[in-house]
Amino acid sequence: MPGYVRVNVSARIVDGKALGIKIQEEVSERVSSLKGQGVAPHLAVVIAGDDPASHVYVRNKERACERCGIISTRIDMPGSSNLEEILEVVSSLNSDPNIHGILVQSPAPDGVDELAIASSILPQKDVDGFHPVNLGKLVQGRAGGLMPCTPSGVMRMLESSGVKTRGARAVVLGRSRIVGMPMALMLAQPGCDASVTIVHSKTEDISSICNQADILIAAVGRPHMVGKEWVKKGAFVVDVGISRVEGGLAGDVSPEVSEVAGWITPVPGGVGPMTIAMLMENTLRAAEMQLF
Repeated sequence: MPGYVRVNVSARIVDGKALGIKIQEEVSERVSSLKGQGVAPHLAVVIAGDDPASHVYVRNKERACERCGIISTRIDMPGSSNLEEILEVVSSLNSDPNIHGILVQSPAPDGVDELAIASSILPQKDVDGFHPVNLGKLVQGRAGGLMPCTPSGVMRMLESSGVKTRGARAVVLGRSRIVGMPMALMLAQPGCDASVTIVHSKTEDISSICNQADILIAAVGRPHMVGKEWVKKGAFVVDVGISRVEGGLAGDVSPEVSEVAGWITPVPGGVGPMTIAMLMENTLRAAEMQLF
């Protein structure tokens, strides 16, 4: 068994909230330094509609900006907004030299093409990391672009936990453009060097594939889909999914997994805070890139 897999378990809880706060403190220091050069990092968030969860996410991002000293501007649009109206707002933000980062909160209104929105944001202001240019740099193994926030947060959690990824078997459950696909690319990058398998709804015998993983990342949005029989003893288990269920929130990973995993990220308090922390770091990087 590889030396980096914990064999004496129950699982160690990976505190994303504490790590996220530490990252935001580091961002705050760099923001102060940038302000000393006359540049105040500025994030614009566009939200269309009245989805309650989206508004909670946006408020959390606004609070994080305040903690980091980043200026935040919120543009509220009606749920009836069409693609052309949203693109017009994005265009005005693209042309504003005082705006360094642009984020259009997902989900977009019904019938609105989110890929078209992502492609309309200038790559250097694309703090979500979803523009084809930024994703293309990730495919090429180039570190110069802005990376998707959730996979970046997971990578920082692995790093902070001291997990050796080189030669590890990693399984990513889910293939979304937001998490699954960029997550797999990051794990396979030179310097990380994991051997990565992506599983999805058309994969046969998913549980046995997941059970071989030293690192298992679940990102499908199905409550408690991953049971303990899916998990290799001592594995590092990352629960990206979050769903509303009776009595609160649930991740993709069943609580019983903590009986066999070596590490596990909680829901809430795991990946979510890290996503916001990496958004703050991306906004800072965007401002630095545009300055230099």
